[in-house]
Amino acid sequence: MLVGLFVGKRESRPCIVSDELWSLIEPLLPVPAPKLVAGRPRDPDRQALCGILFVLHTGIQWEYLPQELGFGSGMTCWRRIAAWNEAGVWDRLHLVLLAKLRAAKQLDWSRAVIDSSHVRAARRGPKSGPSPVDRARPGSKHHILVDGQGIPLAVSLTGGSRNDVTQLMPLLAKIPSVPELVGRPRRRPDILLGDRGYDHDKYRRLVREQSIKPVIARHAVAHGSGLGVYRWIVERTIAWFHGFRRLRVRWERRDDIHEAFLGLAACLITHRQVQRLC
Repeated sequence: MLVGLFVGKRESRPCIVSDELWSLIEPLLPVPAPKLVAGRPRDPDRQALCGILFVLHTGIQWEYLPQELGFGSGMTCWRRIAAWNEAGVWDRLHLVLLAKLRAAKQLDWSRAVIDSSHVRAARRGPKSGPSPVDRARPGSKHHILVDGQGIPLAVSLTGGSRNDVTQLMPLLAKIPSVPELVGRPRRRPDILLGDRGYDHDKYRRLVREQSIKPVIARHAVAHGSGLGVYRWIVERTIAWFHGFRRLRVRWERRDDIHEAFLGLAACLITHRQVQRLC
């Protein structure tokens, strides 16, 4: 009864999965394995997803997920997001959303912008390391590549001490091949913009080999070169990611769980753009 009341009356809450979004996610979810022993019935996937979104938006710890919301236990939601991430649900959902944007001519392939942000890691674990900006405390980096409108094309997680330039080519490789109603799929922007953290002639050459023109600030050039006019869009997208409280601090020791939150956030941001532009 509480779930029906909550879903029926408060659909505007960000943790509630809309019918439109659920219709995209449900076909991508893996079929659960049959139960070997009788027991409590499995919590519905849609309710578990609402619990995952509640944790993502509020930053609350799994064990403190309020049971009165009807989303199931925190451990159930934790197991569900881990299984869905392993099955590649968020990557496939992201591709579906990007395809919708491209079909509506709303993906800006004329340029892409790359940047990273540092987050504190509350616990040491894989893909965490001494932070160069936080007195060598454990930290991680979110690396983000967006199109000309700030729509996420690829995201990744590394340790806090990893140089930004080392993730340039891996992020370009992570851009999915987005299909079109007519014509060939596309996965390469025309131009790639980056700040001084990506200033290296070796990587400029590698980017050109991908038929992409690199426009990257050089260390020797004074500030005010004009790239900020175009680069602000990725900083806005990073702010969108940090709007999800669970991404402001890396609480998970396991890197795959934090990457799952990162991938889900990319899907939610892209879905907002689908709703706005399509």
